Amino acid sequence: MPVQPSRIQSSSAAETPVRGQRADARHNRARLLQAAREAYALNGTDVPSSTIARRAGVGAATLYRHFPTRGSLIAAAFSEQLTECVAALDEALRDDDPWRGLCSALDKVCRMQAEDRGFSAAFLGESPDDPALHRERARAEAGLARLVQRAKDTGRLRKDFDPSDVTLLLLANSGIVRQSPEASLAASHRLLAYFLQSCRATDGAPSLPPPAPLRLDDLYGPPHRTD
Repeated sequence: MPVQPSRIQSSSAAETPVRGQRADARHNRARLLQAAREAYALNGTDVPSSTIARRAGVGAATLYRHFPTRGSLIAAAFSEQLTECVAALDEALRDDDPWRGLCSALDKVCRMQAEDRGFSAAFLGESPDDPALHRERARAEAGLARLVQRAKDTGRLRKDFDPSDVTLLLLANSGIVRQSPEASLAASHRLLAYFLQSCRATDGAPSLPPPAPLRLDDLYGPPHRTD
């Protein structure tokens, strides 16, 4: 099935034009952001900037005038998705039931991934040198670790569960989004149900192998260096 383009609309706060910017400049910026979302959703964040400029119908000079670096374009194109992901984790941490909060957060994130190919480029792709992206991802990592520990403390999440297991879930879920939107959502819900059932603490359950050394931004980016 053909890959589904990103569904993010042009309402992201990252699109807020600079005060005093001319109408044609604002229009070009919006076209560049939409073209970037669509291109990243289809092919990931390795798409050349020149390709995005052509897709938007503007010259390379116009692109670089609005987004001097590749990282600044990626950050602007997907800031809304990163904000939504972190908000889902923050909401889960406020839930009085830690297990319910963890399940709810995983459901929302998996649904976002299944509905929009742009999710992987935004949240799981390589990290450009952009402080805002790094801060949001760091918040996500920290929030996820807290969610996991709170669920463990209730005794409902198996003690050998590791936050990196969520990365494994998202890696598996990423393969689902190559299907139609309807099939993607159905498959994602079933995959998550299997995953959550296996995560419940049960007496006599065999121990898991050691956790994989994975972080959220390791999934689609360069291999993690240990030297």
